[in-house]
Amino acid sequence: MSEKPTVLVTGGAGYIGSHAVLALKDAGYGVVVIDNLVTGFRWAVPDDVPFVEGDIADQVLVEATLRDHGVRAIMHFAGSVVVPESVENPLKYYHNNSAKTRDLIESAVRVGVPHFIFSSTAATYGTPEESPVREDTPQRPINPYGMSKLMTEYMLRDVSAAHPMNFCALRYFNVAGADPQGRTGQSTAGATHLIKVAVEAALGKRESVAVFGTDFDTPDGTGVRDYIHVSDLAAAHVLALEALTADPERNHLLNCGYGRGFSVLEVLDAVDRVTNMPVKRIMAPRRAGDPAALISDNRAIMARFPWQPRYADLDTIVAHALAWERQLSDRQAG
Repeated sequence: MSEKPTVLVTGGAGYIGSHAVLALKDAGYGVVVIDNLVTGFRWAVPDDVPFVEGDIADQVLVEATLRDHGVRAIMHFAGSVVVPESVENPLKYYHNNSAKTRDLIESAVRVGVPHFIFSSTAATYGTPEESPVREDTPQRPINPYGMSKLMTEYMLRDVSAAHPMNFCALRYFNVAGADPQGRTGQSTAGATHLIKVAVEAALGKRESVAVFGTDFDTPDGTGVRDYIHVSDLAAAHVLALEALTADPERNHLLNCGYGRGFSVLEVLDAVDRVTNMPVKRIMAPRRAGDPAALISDNRAIMARFPWQPRYADLDTIVAHALAWERQLSDRQAG
């Protein structure tokens, strides 16, 4: 038996969660997944990983799972992630991302799970006045998605002060790419991630890619974002777990990005390069609330954890996303 703790991964059948499951397995941890399969895929969870189909708000189910598997840490990915949808349907986001997470945290406290790693977001910063964005930049979300995640950060701070639980909240920037070994990737239909949309267009699954805003105060007028490879992000979660277990008195609130930004047009140029199939671009007006640039200051996570990104290259991220998209086409065809 492994001496490493068993980890419950919520949303482990989804995009980032399934990569975290692989990273934990590769590092020798025991893993159990809970997912309601609303946006996740049962096939994304390896056959040798115990899988529980259910909701994180089902406290009887969650607490039985935690006890039955001797879970000592939770990685929480389950939630809703589409910003425009959160504006149209805020109650869904406060229910899925805030209220249900509150129930999950309560279950963890009841069972005595000492470590909690939370999938947070750069959206908690809103439209920051400075870029790169540091962890102490004021958090002023401009949409319900960002606010629902910030509420969870506050819950975790308060709970960790009152109970024997420490936590790490990782604030993601723009997650992209897929497992280099082709074991999992971004599979959600109708995804809004730029690189996912662009490789779909390159393979003929979409007619074009919309470029929202060409008049930003950036070098080429299009929005600039910090793109992080999903496997590097998953590796950061494993290091966060190691840090929490090594020092149970310390919490961590950290940005996850590369500290380098690429514009929408630069990303599309990379897709054209990698695929050798130019993607049709449709120039469109800005979307409400989109900042001109959102780049992480990642010095804190680099200093706190021995995190060495392996895939910090835009063409590599695109190539892995493309390979997965082709595999997904074969899966759907079969």
